[in-house]
Amino acid sequence: MMGASAADLWAIVPEMVIAAGACLLLLLDLVTPKCEQALLAYVGLGLLGLAGAASLGLSSANVEVLSGLFLLDPFSTYFKLLLYLATGFTILLSISYLGIERIHAGEYYAFLFFSTCGLMVMVSGGDLITIFLGLELTAVSLYILAGLNRREPRSIEASAKYFVLGSLSSAIFLYGMSLLYGVTGTTQLRLAADALAGPAAGNPILPVAMIFLVVGFGFKVSVVPFHMWTPDVYEGAPTPVTAYMSVATKAASFAVFLRVFLDVFGSVKPNWTVVLIVLSVATMLVGTLAAIVQHNIKRMLAYSSIAHAGYALIGLVVGNELGIMSLMLYLAIYTVMNLGAFGIVILMRRAGVMGEEIEDLAGLAKQHPVAAFAMLVFMFSLTGIPPTAGFIAKLYLFMAAVDAGFVWLAVTGVLLSAVSAYYYLRVVMVIYMREPVRPIELAWSPAAVTALAVILVATLAAGLYPAPLIDYTQAAILQLHRVSVR
Repeated sequence: MMGASAADLWAIVPEMVIAAGACLLLLLDLVTPKCEQALLAYVGLGLLGLAGAASLGLSSANVEVLSGLFLLDPFSTYFKLLLYLATGFTILLSISYLGIERIHAGEYYAFLFFSTCGLMVMVSGGDLITIFLGLELTAVSLYILAGLNRREPRSIEASAKYFVLGSLSSAIFLYGMSLLYGVTGTTQLRLAADALAGPAAGNPILPVAMIFLVVGFGFKVSVVPFHMWTPDVYEGAPTPVTAYMSVATKAASFAVFLRVFLDVFGSVKPNWTVVLIVLSVATMLVGTLAAIVQHNIKRMLAYSSIAHAGYALIGLVVGNELGIMSLMLYLAIYTVMNLGAFGIVILMRRAGVMGEEIEDLAGLAKQHPVAAFAMLVFMFSLTGIPPTAGFIAKLYLFMAAVDAGFVWLAVTGVLLSAVSAYYYLRVVMVIYMREPVRPIELAWSPAAVTALAVILVATLAAGLYPAPLIDYTQAAILQLHRVSVR
């Protein structure tokens, strides 16, 4: 590859800001007193704002740069903005939590930035090698973040489990990449798509390559039967890390899932549609039924996350513009409402009390009515009850399925959504109908209050007036398949 041009470098400015920001946070940590570690959080927020401004400045671009290794288009910009929001909210919700758990803030924020940088590279990857590099940067950062609470044995266990299973999934994904390279003779997505539009589509190795890639992506988005790591890692990792993993990693992984399977394998869609339908139904079913019996709210939200991955797969199964738009809309709304739910769980953590059992929320409405109302809205939204944003997200997914002829798949999703109301509304029942076992003290901080207020307003606003978000999502999807070469 020839040297990078000025245009190439300008295209990757957001990634450079985030990567340089991670290094800067590590350096600032050396000179920041322990009593002022919160300053690192606000530096991080400033860097995210700078990267966001750069991405908005590039939002109209639709080009390939770095010899096709990197795609800059509205689709990738949409997910990068979503990643900035997820990372920013995670930082705001982490400030008081890090102090309670005595987690080193400099390392935490730096690895959070490294993970975000990896996810940004993934969503803009125009080559399988680029995607894999971004995936591994994210994976290594998350292995460390999951085990960052070294005083907690279950955090170390979560990190070890995630590392072992994550390494296995990366090896499987890499093997699928190598098989696809053998079939098409290239790792670039555009060239591979051109090859599969011809005689290469009949190669008997192609279905094997697709299966390995489905397994690799399935692990990242917690699809059954590749979900076994999710409950233990979500429960053991520090709660802000769990919140970040549940939304940022899932959103970016689905973005790559979309790009690879629709751009590269779009010409052989009938070959993989049935597989994804089976995975979607199994994921919705297992996630929903397993969540019913959980008593730990982090494990319940972990299985909830699995079920939501099954719903999201419906958009990929549909595969047309309405399906893709619905999936993108779903991921944006899921990011906000799930971060809100985890935000309340984070507030429950205070000195000497974990606050992770559903029963720990008993009587929250009597002692903290605002927090109780916020949790009610987030539970309603995750269920898909109007007028919350979650209703709009599921409505568009199921409409896309019906429009494409997958009526029975939409009906399955609706029925399992109704079943999921049991475990979401059980949380609401405990909050409003149980007497408090002990005084509930929440770890309030100005940053956490700000984050939760914005999330709450966004969850209600997107449910009552979703048009702006829908319009922006449609604008991002329209140019997905029309990328020029620079």
